[in-house]
Amino acid sequence: MGLRLLTAGESHGPGLTAILEGLPAGLPLTVEYINAELRRRQEGYGSGGRMNIERDAVQISAGIAAGLTTGAPLAMHVENRDYKNWRDQDIKPMTTPRPGHADLTGAIKYGYRDLRIALERASARETTMRVAAGAVCKRLLDEFGIVIGGYVIQIGRVTASLSHEMDYLDRIRRAEASDVRCPDAAAAEAMHAEIHQAKVDKDTLGGVIEVVALRVPPGLGSHVHYDRRLDAKIVGAMVSVHAMKGAEIGPAFENAGKRGSEVHDEIVLNGDSALYRRTNRAGGLEGGITTGEPIVCRVAMKPISTVMKALGSVNLATGQAEPTVYERSDFCATPRAVPILEAMMALVIADALMEKLGGDSISEMRPRFEALRRARLEDLPMDNVEWRFGYP
Repeated sequence: MGLRLLTAGESHGPGLTAILEGLPAGLPLTVEYINAELRRRQEGYGSGGRMNIERDAVQISAGIAAGLTTGAPLAMHVENRDYKNWRDQDIKPMTTPRPGHADLTGAIKYGYRDLRIALERASARETTMRVAAGAVCKRLLDEFGIVIGGYVIQIGRVTASLSHEMDYLDRIRRAEASDVRCPDAAAAEAMHAEIHQAKVDKDTLGGVIEVVALRVPPGLGSHVHYDRRLDAKIVGAMVSVHAMKGAEIGPAFENAGKRGSEVHDEIVLNGDSALYRRTNRAGGLEGGITTGEPIVCRVAMKPISTVMKALGSVNLATGQAEPTVYERSDFCATPRAVPILEAMMALVIADALMEKLGGDSISEMRPRFEALRRARLEDLPMDNVEWRFGYP
């Protein structure tokens, strides 16, 4: 069994909890490392008032001894500071579902008699613990030189122009210097103005985020089973995040309008033995297996569903048409979503790496990582003889 993450908690409850199971023993880990990622989740232009209340800090209560993981499940907790404002309060009934949220669908699914019960768990506040768990996975991947990063390439109608000369590490670095997490300075300025106008108009904006995994060895994932294809796992993980409605590996939708000769990455020999691809239109995956090229995933985020402008709905208690009531929210959460999607990429890649390497400790994993088969002629001996399937 690989990595497994469970989260628990509600938006305005006492706190949020995560259990991350399957980590190897011997991984150095500090709360400071995790808290740095939690801070990133709370930063970004377009954030709402909740970010002025919460100052997320993780507490680790199990799975660590002397600063190293033990191989046991890792337990983490983050307090909700806003809980004190709700603890002794009588909660006003919520019976008018908001379009775009889980209010109505949650009530249909679970039979809730008040819609806030769906809101509390469906809130993106839950992603706090995904980021905490993703930070742990980033720390694990760092032991093997694997880097996870992301940046915004579109907000509303503004799209970044990224030159091929700007490598992925440079894009990640430049994005972190921007409050909209866009590496293109001119586009970042225009995105800033786009978000400001949405605030003025009392509306919300979505966008597109690109997430990359660098220095991932070839051979992770599988073409043998549908549920072990790594591209499927990555896309599924990305659209599991609140407000994410689509994902593509590489320029998939652009490739769909081209001919095969324009799309597929030709394989060439570099020197005497190393195989590589001049292009990476496949986004680092072929047949559900990593190629060794950067894994690139683009994710489409819809505009936040909570808008200040009232939307049409129906009061389920009265059966009458009724406009929605505004709940505090972001105007544009796309910049803040970058570390969340990075966390999900880290979880998937770390799980795939552990599945490939096996081992109960970092010390067992390291030599196995060094011995992995690479895209080299000496690693790929071919019999080059005729053979038969030989089914009985």
